[in-house]
Amino acid sequence: VCDLLRLKDSHLFGLSVIQNNEHVYMELSQKLYKYCPKEWKREASKGIDQFGPPMIIHFRVQYYVENGKLISDRIARYYYYWHLRKQVLHSQCVLREEAFFLLAAFALQADLGNFKRKLHHGDYFEPEAYFPAWVVSKRGKDYILKHIPNMHKDQFALTASEAYLKYIKEAVRLDDV
Repeated sequence: VCDLLRLKDSHLFGLSVIQNNEHVYMELSQKLYKYCPKEWKREASKGIDQFGPPMIIHFRVQYYVENGKLISDRIARYYYYWHLRKQVLHSQCVLREEAFFLLAAFALQADLGNFKRKLHHGDYFEPEAYFPAWVVSKRGKDYILKHIPNMHKDQFALTASEAYLKYIKEAVRLDDV
């Protein structure tokens, strides 16, 4: 997977399967069948059409770093950033609400580049893609769409790579990320 994605810092990532509603990272030295559902072995004799749902293997960050500068590979940093983005959407750190606004500003800068008044107005982004559901519910879309553009504007001239680093630095400060 890392070769296909052209990742050089592959040691941060792993393959996982969900068992008992938790991600279990696969040991690459183990055979794949160790992670397959038990039903697959029994159903194998019934033919390929009788299998249940396919086994889903996730490519995820397995080892976290506090400082994004430790990720020297540009592509690895990008995937690391996207993994944290997904984690942040599930965060429940209600005492750190302001952090989600800062994270959204960094993410918008990384994703969309510099704020442009003619291009970035109204609902130029979906709050649900940048904030946990509880923040959107508490503050409302209108509040977020009104205040985030100024914070996005404050990130002017920050490159995508710098925005990734700032996002990583802030995101790892959340207890559940």
